[in-house]
Amino acid sequence: MNRIEKLIAELCPEGVEFKKLGEVLDYEQPTKYIVQTTDYSDNYDIPVLTAGQTFILGYTNEKDGIFKATKNDPVIIFDDFTTSFHWVDFDFKVKSSAMKLLRAKKDINASLRFIYYAMLCINYIPQDHARQWIAKYSTFPIPLPSLPIQEEIVKILDSFTELEAELEAELEAELEARKKQYEYYRNTLLTPVEHNGRWYLNGKEVEWKKLGKVCGLITTGKLNANAMEENGIYPFFTCDEKPYKINSYAFDLEAILISGNGSKVGHLNYYKGKFNAYQRTYILGLFSELIRPMFLFHFLRGHLKNYIFINSRKGSVPYITLPMLQNFAIPLPPLPIQEEIVKILDTFTELEAELEAELEAELEARRKQYEYYRNKLLTFKKKNEI
Repeated sequence: MNRIEKLIAELCPEGVEFKKLGEVLDYEQPTKYIVQTTDYSDNYDIPVLTAGQTFILGYTNEKDGIFKATKNDPVIIFDDFTTSFHWVDFDFKVKSSAMKLLRAKKDINASLRFIYYAMLCINYIPQDHARQWIAKYSTFPIPLPSLPIQEEIVKILDSFTELEAELEAELEAELEARKKQYEYYRNTLLTPVEHNGRWYLNGKEVEWKKLGKVCGLITTGKLNANAMEENGIYPFFTCDEKPYKINSYAFDLEAILISGNGSKVGHLNYYKGKFNAYQRTYILGLFSELIRPMFLFHFLRGHLKNYIFINSRKGSVPYITLPMLQNFAIPLPPLPIQEEIVKILDTFTELEAELEAELEAELEARRKQYEYYRNKLLTFKKKNEI
């Protein structure tokens, strides 16, 4: 018997009572907390949540219909279709009615945090697209030891959660340091030098061309931010760093995608194939024979954000306009030089991706370890099984 099993045996030698989730949790429909508009901005205060993987969709300035949650009075938001759920201890609004808001019943000696950890141990994958809480999920039983034991287990598991967060912060810092190193090399390769009225890049003379002259297509997407779908099959590029998913596409080409506003303004993605885009995401495509798309991608990574901050209106949130992109100038060395630079920078990108994968694997291994201990701490025998 390992240490965790011994602890449980000592805490509950006679076993514990099990109760269905529906017996210990009250649910509320989120209808009155649904956001009215999707005009999100990082300058607003109230987060708009989904219980799915995305969690925070954006921020709204709406003042009415806000769900009040605090560290002393938290809530679990539960996706009624996927059964994904999140712990929330701050005020928020929601995207849709396809969720339940869960809190512990007043007449039950149960810690909501303990119930949350117990729910993490439930292995259930919905097989159909139907609302799950009432029909299925609320019927799952969880162990319910005495409240002091619940609180002791929560204390242990919260310490695991804190250690996991600390490790994640350390690994992110390590990755960020490596990214800064690669960024330095990229900027060295892609910074033109002027000499006697001529411009040179890595010793080769360059000709400056505006983006509007080397891209046959500079446009934006047409969709709202809430067009994303949990089970979509095509990338949906928004102003976030990574694309979401959607079930329709409007473009089928090699393209560079640029976030047009918000805190991620100027963030770039490269994609080739079918995709869709948010109305404030810019799309560059139909590239001239004078430029290699990946050379442009790397150059934009090094120089576009500074250009945006200089050319945005003073006193406002940085953003991109179509004329700004059309007039952005790029130094064009001969194609063989472009290809050589791309080769070097692609190597840096691969090394960065490998490091990120290694760090994620390390974090995942630690998560598995914590999950193992969590499951052990929450494995009880029923009273009548002793």
